[in-house]
Amino acid sequence: MRDRIAGAVGALSALAVAELVAGLVSGVPSLVEAVGSWVIDVVPPAVKDLAIAVFGTADKPALLVGIIVVAALLGGLVVGPLARRSAPAAGVVFGVFGLAGAFAAAREPAVSLGPSLAAGLAAAGSGWWVTGRLLDRAADGTDEGRRAFLRAASAVLVLGAASALVGRNLLERTKRVLAGRGDVVLPEPVSAAPPVPQNASLPVPGVSPIITPNRDFYRIDTALSTPRVDIATWTLRIEGNVAEPFEVTYPELLDMPMVERRITIACVSNQVGGDLVGTATWMGVPLRELLDRAKPGPGAEQVVGRSVDDFTVGFPLEAAYDGREALVAVGMNGEPLPFEHGFPARLVVAGLYGYVSATKWLSSIELHTWEGFDAYWIPRGWAKEAPIKTQSRIDTPRHNARIGVERRAIAGVAWAPTRGISKVEVQIDDGPWQEAVLSEPLSENTWRQWMIEWDPTPGTHLIRVRATDGDGVLQDGELRPPAPDGATGWHTVAVRVEA
Repeated sequence: MRDRIAGAVGALSALAVAELVAGLVSGVPSLVEAVGSWVIDVVPPAVKDLAIAVFGTADKPALLVGIIVVAALLGGLVVGPLARRSAPAAGVVFGVFGLAGAFAAAREPAVSLGPSLAAGLAAAGSGWWVTGRLLDRAADGTDEGRRAFLRAASAVLVLGAASALVGRNLLERTKRVLAGRGDVVLPEPVSAAPPVPQNASLPVPGVSPIITPNRDFYRIDTALSTPRVDIATWTLRIEGNVAEPFEVTYPELLDMPMVERRITIACVSNQVGGDLVGTATWMGVPLRELLDRAKPGPGAEQVVGRSVDDFTVGFPLEAAYDGREALVAVGMNGEPLPFEHGFPARLVVAGLYGYVSATKWLSSIELHTWEGFDAYWIPRGWAKEAPIKTQSRIDTPRHNARIGVERRAIAGVAWAPTRGISKVEVQIDDGPWQEAVLSEPLSENTWRQWMIEWDPTPGTHLIRVRATDGDGVLQDGELRPPAPDGATGWHTVAVRVEA
């Protein structure tokens, strides 16, 4: 048993040393993040869908915890017993795992193999050494020897946890300092968003705010942590099937005429009634201006946005020219883009799910034929064209809420970017559909709040909602999962009314 404990503690200490080295030495990647990114790339789409369904926006922390648990299990079940029989053989196993982590890290475009190997070897060496030292203590079979072993193992775990936390904090702090976001002053837009009208928000507690605060805005992407982006060296390239490719630095991008637009964006993984949707005031350069400068070539049909970590999206070129809002955004709700939402620049395209349009940490915009390039999620089973479906959500009362019989509001939000919302209806149990009061629209690209007054009666009630878009098309009521192009169905909640 003690050999298994020694192996598990050794494996965890290896991960802790890897994180500490990444935090202390500039240019050294986090091996834990690297392995997690590799897992994200290789697992089947069904597994990713399940992870998002189960963990929501906590899917990445759950993955990191899973990596730690798996490392401990491998250390305890494989390395510990092996080390008891042959220390060199255990060292080889640690070395293999260290090299695997190093090569996983070196897959990232901004990471070189040398620092990755250094981190991998440091982690492997520390794990091997800790396992060996603990096994030496385990050789004493007396009661005092067993107590000494447990004290040593506990001390290593505490020290390892502290080292990992220090390394993680240093790594994140370094990335933010190097990025230079704190020094950014956004320019005045040449076309500012008008003030939010007072009647754009309904006076109902619990309904989603008409503008989603940055801290509450959903985050769904493939990056386990924010990529390292230094605006002193960052450039945005416009290339591919264009007559005049070019690149701009961050200061040059900020010098271009900026506009402010309010746009609701949504994740294709959003379940009916889910919260992977939000509205922000985005500031940026209209995408068509950058494309016009590059002069799209014959056969250019697809805009591909590429992130600094090589993630890609793809959408029809016409989306930049059909009158919808399509921006290379640098600001969000009056401040530079938060790190988690794409600093220094990202794409925001009204009416398209994020997986085909919303590249964060943007590094290049490329033009391709439609069939000549498949972006990241397309080979993984998701649709290549993905307009946002009309959706509505009940924010209050919540599902399974227990409420009194006092008069109250049923309220929520509805969205159909580029088409707008013309009507929302609510049904209670098997009663008639009642038309809700709508807030004043900010634009056809943003969600609207809605509400009805309700005098509840004792018992359990089912409340459902449906919306009609600006083209007069009723929201699809058939319940379907998000894959491959967005969920459908009418959001329904059950409420218990108590006298």
